[in-house]
Amino acid sequence: MRELDMLDRTLSGVGRLLEIVRTPVPEQTHPDPLSGVEDGRLSETQRLRSAAYMRVNHAGEIAAQGLYLGQALVARDGEVRDHLVEAARAETVHLSWCTRRLQELDSRISYLTPFWGLGSLGIGFLAGLAGDRYSSGFVEETERQVGVHLESHLERLPTGDVRSRAIVERMRQDEKEHREQATEAGAKKLPKGIQISMKLVSRVMTGTAYWL
Repeated sequence: MRELDMLDRTLSGVGRLLEIVRTPVPEQTHPDPLSGVEDGRLSETQRLRSAAYMRVNHAGEIAAQGLYLGQALVARDGEVRDHLVEAARAETVHLSWCTRRLQELDSRISYLTPFWGLGSLGIGFLAGLAGDRYSSGFVEETERQVGVHLESHLERLPTGDVRSRAIVERMRQDEKEHREQATEAGAKKLPKGIQISMKLVSRVMTGTAYWL
């Protein structure tokens, strides 16, 4: 058999990681945030606004999953790799919540979902090449920025949309835990320029996903 080149190894690694990520997460570790939460009455304008924000949240979780998987592909330390894979698995739970809520709101995910996923996978891969401490720092900064977005969504979602708000609040708590775990793993603070670049990319994604 011919020796596997870099592309072969990368694709093989992606396949293995995706199998791990797709393994069902124990329900007791991520209880349903919608359990016992009744749907509120929304006007058509409110429904469309809620759907747009939940579409942005779905796109954000796709991007985060891509970032973590990309970094896991080149992680040197087993603990760091396991943390990245587990964080990616947690995003699949968030994705399922966002997808369900979008269906309830009679809406859809972003048309650019494949782009968010593949683009983030590449960014995560490149970030991981800088080393595990920077990789953890990338996770820490990603979760910090996601937390800021989720807090702003809690302010902007219609007050009566209690189901969307319940999902976003639970996601916010989970992302905070991920950030703290990255800090404990020895995250190295990213240079200011990279933080600003991440913020600009995030703004493009959220602004686009709101409509598309």
